[in-house]
Amino acid sequence: MIVYGASASPFVRKVLAYGAEKGIALELKNTGLGAKDPEFIEASPFGKMPGFRDGDFAISDSSAIITYLEALHPDPNLIPTEPKARSRTIWYDEFADTIMVGAMGKIFFNRVVAPKVLKIPGDEAMAHAAETKEVPPILDYIERILPASGWFVEDRLTLADIAIASPFVNMLHVGLLPKAEKHPKLVAFIEKMHARPSFAGWIERERKFFGRSAI
Repeated sequence: MIVYGASASPFVRKVLAYGAEKGIALELKNTGLGAKDPEFIEASPFGKMPGFRDGDFAISDSSAIITYLEALHPDPNLIPTEPKARSRTIWYDEFADTIMVGAMGKIFFNRVVAPKVLKIPGDEAMAHAAETKEVPPILDYIERILPASGWFVEDRLTLADIAIASPFVNMLHVGLLPKAEKHPKLVAFIEKMHARPSFAGWIERERKFFGRSAI
């Protein structure tokens, strides 16, 4: 099974971490922004990461890919079957993909991707506005709803935890992780998730790629 994209994308990283937690062998085929690889375009016609291929089956979008993998490999269960728990898991996945990445992506793109990868100036005003106005309510929300167990659904690891942990790797790369004084549960959650083998290896590779100055 092939995943097209770059692990620095929170969507690609989510799929890779999910596969690792499920014990599914996924091959990452590094595919950059604007790539014209025919296999990638077949899997992702609009050029969005990640693309995915399993034999003659190709599809894009991280949540669609994970839905496919979960159906193929239902054990261990990372998308709960109990209706309320499943609904919450899907909400947290959507929350991470749209609300979290929508805000945090502005910071990461303008402070890391634009200057370090694309070699163009980033929009610092946009990054600053996201950092000071968009991200704080997100952190407050997560701190408020995160259960004492440190897991978002059913007091165990699910897709919800993987999805929410992924954008925080990008925040790690710009040195903007939350502080324990204000968000203690969230900080403990991030540290726990990023230390898991499913995340730790990719984090280290990304640090080497972006350079220590990005951290």
